[in-house]
Formats: sequence, C-alpha cells, structure tokens
Amino acid sequence: MAIESRNPATGQLLRAYDALTPDALEQRLALAQQAFRNGTRMEDRIFWMRRLASLLDQDRDEIAALMTSEMGKTLAAAQAEVEKCAVCCRFYAEHAESFLAPEMIETERSASFVRWDPLGVVLAIMPWNFPLWQVFRFLTPALMAGNVGLLKHASNVPQCAIAIEALVRRAGFPRGCFQTLLVEARHVETILADDRVAAVTVTGSEAAGRAVAAQAGWLIKKTVLELGGSDAFIVMPSADLEAAVTNAVKARMINNGQSCIAAKRFLVHEKIYAEFQSRFIAEFEKLNVGDPMKPTTDIGPLATPKLVDDLEAQIEACKTAGGRILSGGERMVGNGNYFEPTLIAEVPRTAAVAKEETFGPLALLFRVKDLDDAIALANDTPFGLGASCWTNDPREQDAFAQRLEAGSVFFNAPVASDPRLPFGGVKKSGYGRELAAAGMREFLNAKTVVKA
Repeated sequence: MAIESRNPATGQLLRAYDALTPDALEQRLALAQQAFRNGTRMEDRIFWMRRLASLLDQDRDEIAALMTSEMGKTLAAAQAEVEKCAVCCRFYAEHAESFLAPEMIETERSASFVRWDPLGVVLAIMPWNFPLWQVFRFLTPALMAGNVGLLKHASNVPQCAIAIEALVRRAGFPRGCFQTLLVEARHVETILADDRVAAVTVTGSEAAGRAVAAQAGWLIKKTVLELGGSDAFIVMPSADLEAAVTNAVKARMINNGQSCIAAKRFLVHEKIYAEFQSRFIAEFEKLNVGDPMKPTTDIGPLATPKLVDDLEAQIEACKTAGGRILSGGERMVGNGNYFEPTLIAEVPRTAAVAKEETFGPLALLFRVKDLDDAIALANDTPFGLGASCWTNDPREQDAFAQRLEAGSVFFNAPVASDPRLPFGGVKKSGYGRELAAAGMREFLNAKTVVKA
C-alpha cells in the first residue's frame, strides 16, 4: 500500500511512497540497535546538535514550504516552527551535559549517586499538526541523552518525515541514530513488540494512546503519552480585555485551529461577557481564510477531508444541543479542506460536545459566575493539558494555579510549549513529560550507584 502526500489546499497528490517491506524494516531495526551499541561521545553529540540547528536556520524557507504544502499551515507559521526547532536543538546542546551529570547523594557510604543512562531504541509515534516540532521535541533530548530514535510519523506527512531523517544525517549523527519508518499504522504493534525497542512515546489521539499504552504495558516498556486536550481560556473582570480578546483569537486559531494546546473553550465572567463576546465576534470576522502560502492568509485548510467532516459533525452536535452560532459555521465550497472560523455560544455544559477536543477553527463560548464556577467548568472535561487564565488578581492566580486540573497554567498569555519547561498533561491528556530536564529523563535509567 502506498503512503500518499496530498496538498490539503488543492487535493493534489504530491508524492506517493511504498511502505517498507518486512525485510527493509528488519534492516532498520538492526541498524538502530547497532547504532545504540556503538554509542557516541557527548562532545560529538553537542557538535552535531549545534550543526543541526544551523541546518534548520539555513534551510528554513525550504522546510517551511514543504510543511505548508503537505499539511496546510500558513507559511509564516511553518517558518516559525522551523525556528523553534533550531532553538530546541541549541537548548539541549547547551544543557544536556548538566542534565545528565551524576546526582550526588549524601549517605553513610563513601559515595552514593544517581547516574542517568540511556535506555536504547525509542519509538516515536508522532502526529501531522506540527510535523517538525512534535518530532524535534522528542528527537533532541533523546539523541543528546545517547538514545536512538525511530520515527513513525503520521501517514499524511511522509515528506516531512523523510526530510527530518536527512537533516539529522547531514548534521553528522551516525547512521541508525535516527530513522524514519514509512509503515502503515497496523505495523506499529509489530515494531513495539520487537525486543530491540526499549520504549515508546506517542502524541496523538486518545484511541491511539490507549492502544499503544495497553501493548507497552503488557510488554513492560516505558511510555510517554500526550493525547490532546480541551483547554480552557478563562477571562476574569480584572483582565486587560483588549489583550485577552486578541490573544483568545490567536490561541484558538494557531495552526488553523489544529493544536492540542489551542484554547478550545472560552470561559468569560458574566460582568464582562457581553463586551468580550462582541469583540470576539468582530475579531473572528476579520480573519482571512485562504491559500496558506500567501502572507495575507490567517487560516489555511484543515489537513485532511476527514477533519472537515468531523468538525461539521461537532458543529451539528452543538446546534442540536441548543448552541447558537455567532459567526461562521459552514464548510467552504471549492477545492481544499477549508472551513469558516466558527464561534458558538450557549452550548449546555452537560452536552458531550462541550467536553470534547475540537480540531479546527471552532470556539465555544461560556458564561461563568465567579472564580469557583470558572474552575468547575474548566475541570469538567476528560482532558487536562493546559489552561490560559486572564486575571491580574493575585488571589485568583493562586487559586487557578492550585485548583485547575492541567499540566500547565499560563497567566495573561496563551498556553505554549517551551524547551526550557516541562510539557505534558493529566487525566486523558496523557502522562509523562516532554522538554526540559524532565523530558530528557523520561527515557533514561536513573541508576543508583553506591560505594561502600
């Protein structure tokens, strides 16, 4: 079966690839195992990682255009994504040695410490929405720790997957340190079951996370799961309303609305609800939907036709439940997977769609009475990835930070990932962390060493 790359703005077939044969897959697994056994020196890894950052800077426009043509994000967003990956490379090149330094512990023994050793070959199952960044936030700490990476990328971004492997090799990392596996999803089970694979990380749907985690649990292999969210964007009366509205639109429409940490549910205090709603509608109606290659475009197409169908079904569910469309609400006619930016209010809190993850330019607006009501509604979802809270009241900030069930809480700023900060969620958003020292140590053996 061929793995196809299609332009979501036009539907045009860009490239088609044959999936790896069993023999070819076996060769790649053997090469990965050998690369781990051969090992690399920290000073070499630092040099290669810095060179990888330079290659990303050098090839930024070419890589960005590839991402835009393959999954539809705006060209400006794609360029920013490449730049962020370069920043991540430099961060780990600078800090990996200190993150991996032995941790000395005082005991009655002559020496006691924890050393951090790599686990081996790590399988990464990654999504299409950030074709580079999702991979690099795994790739950089894994390679700097001395692990080896195998990438099973989303089937609709094979060109990006191949480009990432080529960049790693051009940077100087030895053959086998990082490889792309062009295989169908059904072959993941076989790869994960292979004794040469030590661990797995998944960013994707709840269903994908459940399937992989169940198998990995049976095999007793380490997992990290990042499975999306239904993030709350909370606005209280003390907030700068103009900044809150401007950032609310940005937080929802990042990556054409296709981001796990994009704000999905907007919870606004009743004292400012009417004014926020009026301004929010006005900003939605200014958004320009069109060719993602054009600099004037704010929102490009959704990545696949199925995403358009899914979004349309969720909007119908909102209307059936009693929601009122304030702006948009329709798929756009013509070629490409385009959908109008859509704002819906008055969806009952008890409706299933009010708790789901939505992928695309759809925002749900809710009125809350007070801080306690905002926290209760924000937590009333199976997910717990991030929350953005707009308030200048220190007591409210303390309460939100303590009581919101989320992996991160941002005040007066949209939720974002940062190489310096641990990233991940709770509840059905998954477990484990990426980025920072915590992310690097997910796939390390904390080995206790004691000398009598």
